[in-house]
Amino acid sequence: MKVTLIRHTSVNVAPGTCYGHTDVPLNDTFEEEARTVAQRLESSPFSDESFDAVYTSPLSRCRRLAKWCGYPQAEIEDSLKELNFGRWEMQRFEEISDPELQLWFDDWFSFPAGGGESMADQYERVKAFLNRCASEGKENILLFTHGGVILCALLLVERIALDHLFDSLPPYGDIIRINYPS
Repeated sequence: MKVTLIRHTSVNVAPGTCYGHTDVPLNDTFEEEARTVAQRLESSPFSDESFDAVYTSPLSRCRRLAKWCGYPQAEIEDSLKELNFGRWEMQRFEEISDPELQLWFDDWFSFPAGGGESMADQYERVKAFLNRCASEGKENILLFTHGGVILCALLLVERIALDHLFDSLPPYGDIIRINYPS
């Protein structure tokens, strides 16, 4: 199955802020960034292909980009949400006094962030979603989503290694294509 993943555009959140499930605002440069994403999508080698399905995270930063790129009817899919940082959401990392923060830094893949999700939880939810799409016979899907979801998809198809995960975070507005086994 061909999977095209698009990361949302930049957000209006102070650097160093922990956010994931929170529906944060986009930067004032949204239209300019979205125009660039749409143009890159239209000029991509797969622009003449039709998608079996188009999905978006329910968070507005993804839904707005899907609409801008010509997919206002994209199906909302909770599995495409960013990592849930629990009680740490919208706190600056340097201001989080939770003693579990160090436990998460030590084992960020398995330890639930702020009592929310672990990266392993997110990985399993992305895997279950892609497996469901493949089992439904989808051959070509488009996803408007988040950096963490894209990293999980890249891990699933072994395009990146776990120990280099955060070195591979795609920039805002990036478009990545993977082949997911059916």
